[in-house]
Amino acid sequence: MAMIQVNFSSTAMRREVPFTALIPLDRPGIPGYRPTERGSMKTLYLLNGYSGSNMDWIVFSRIRELADRLNIAVIMPSGENHFYIDDEDKGELYGEYLGNELVEFTRGLFPLSRDRADTFIGGLSMGGYGAIRNGLKYADRFGRIIALSSALITYKIANASPGYSDGVADYKYFKRVFGDLDQLTGSDKDPEALVARLKEDGSPIPDIYMACGTEDFLLDVNRRFTGYLNRVNVDHVYIEGPGAHTWDFWNDHIGEALEWAVGDRDSAH
Repeated sequence: MAMIQVNFSSTAMRREVPFTALIPLDRPGIPGYRPTERGSMKTLYLLNGYSGSNMDWIVFSRIRELADRLNIAVIMPSGENHFYIDDEDKGELYGEYLGNELVEFTRGLFPLSRDRADTFIGGLSMGGYGAIRNGLKYADRFGRIIALSSALITYKIANASPGYSDGVADYKYFKRVFGDLDQLTGSDKDPEALVARLKEDGSPIPDIYMACGTEDFLLDVNRRFTGYLNRVNVDHVYIEGPGAHTWDFWNDHIGEALEWAVGDRDSAH
């Protein structure tokens, strides 16, 4: 398993940005393991949570072992506490970087499949929101979404007033990141609105896998989003189980989620 640290000049971000890559090309000759042909490797773009970094999954999870066993490349950019959405005022287009530029750059650098059905996006907490939002916004890129303990806070911060705080961040932060909170519902930062647009256009909706712990402080918003998906008849997997907002829960579920993602299905929805 090759682990690679990359810095490159991003047009979307207007600066040099880092990412960590796991590329299982250097496995020893083991009976039953097929060599990887160039352009054939499935890829997961895996996002960190709030206050984390692009090394979190390497340090705290079993992602390296999973990537090697399942023969999947894993690309881990940094979210920088910005929820993976565009900051047009600063000219730092996190969503465009993740949904277009990073995908194209890594496909040119590594032997990755260009097939939408082989290209996944996932994350935890803030990264779970980023995976859902960008997986839906760039649905032509991503065939499957993995979202663990997703910070679907758009439900709570939409139309928030000055003085609002959720114990993690406050009104000024959310307004800085998400823009006018009175305009949030129905925008391209609203996952429900993104699903509705895909359905209206008749565009394919990525397969979605969600999981959240029953002791997680984000359980209510995860239940709300899966309820919406059920109401509009969007097929998805939703798992609840014992656990809080911790690496114990995410480690328990990332393996199952990856097995689901790489499983043979005719195509993504």
